[in-house]
Amino acid sequence: MPEKEPSICEEKIYNQLFKKHYEPVTKYIYYKCGSLQQAEDIVQNVFIKLWKLCATVTFSKAKAYIYKACNNLFLNDVAHQKVVLKHQQDIAKSTDYESPDFLIEVDEFREKLKAAINRLSVKEREVFLLSRIEKKTYREIAKLTGLTVKAIERRMSKALLELRDMLGKEIKL
Repeated sequence: MPEKEPSICEEKIYNQLFKKHYEPVTKYIYYKCGSLQQAEDIVQNVFIKLWKLCATVTFSKAKAYIYKACNNLFLNDVAHQKVVLKHQQDIAKSTDYESPDFLIEVDEFREKLKAAINRLSVKEREVFLLSRIEKKTYREIAKLTGLTVKAIERRMSKALLELRDMLGKEIKL
């Protein structure tokens, strides 16, 4: 007879899930949105929802639920921001503020950059984000990944070349 799965409704089990997944899923969402505060808010809201729905989510599916729900909440936030941006554009058109087009271009580029980073291979994205977001040196990244510094340099070089190809000459990396 198969062993019964632990219940997420048990506070001890829920706390273990929270401790195990909070930081990694927060980083995952942070890399998508670029705002630690937004990432933390999203993840906290998902964990609150998980607690409320604990009877309907099995322990074996909890990790997938957490990541999927966080991603969906992030996408909802992006859609909401687009509506807000559109409204701000409409207001800006009716008044003559300084260069709203520039602000829009910055937001559009930020979205293009996030999409381009997401299209990198897992290995290249990992090295790029550790270097550029977490400000780790190649030596620190090599130690974390168990690779040589030369391998990290090659991955970073490839990531930068691919980003430049995807984004054109719009950026200086």
